Amino acid sequence: MQDAQSDKSPSQKIDEKIADLGDWRGKTLATARHLIKTAEPDVVEEWKWRGVPTWYRDGMICTGETYKDKVKMTFAKGALLPDPAGLFNSSLDGKVRRAIDIRKGDVINEGALSTLIRAAVALNQS
Repeated sequence: MQDAQSDKSPSQKIDEKIADLGDWRGKTLATARHLIKTAEPDVVEEWKWRGVPTWYRDGMICTGETYKDKVKMTFAKGALLPDPAGLFNSSLDGKVRRAIDIRKGDVINEGALSTLIRAAVALNQS
C-alpha cells in the first residue's frame, strides 16, 4: 500500500514542508526557493533523502535543509564557485561542497545569492 506522500510531486512536498515548519525556517526556505526559481526559471525541484528539498539544472545546484536553529543551503560544487560576497559560512573545509547557514534574524543578500545560483548553473553547464 502506498502512502499519500508518494503520490505528491516534489514541488508539492516542498510546499507542505514550508507550511508545516510554520516559523522563520519556513519563511526562509520559501525565500531561498523563490530566489532559486527566479534566478533559474528552468530549475527542477526534487525531494531527496527522506525530506530534503533539492534543486537541479544540468546537475545538482543545492539543497535546502532545515534544522532547529538554521536553514542550510548546501551547494553541490560550492568550492568551485566564486563567492565575492562571502555568503558561504559553513562546510568551508570541504573539497567540493560549500554551505550557507541562515539563522533566525539573518538577512539574505538576495542579489548575491541569485548570482551564486546562476554561477552554479553555469558551472553545471560547462
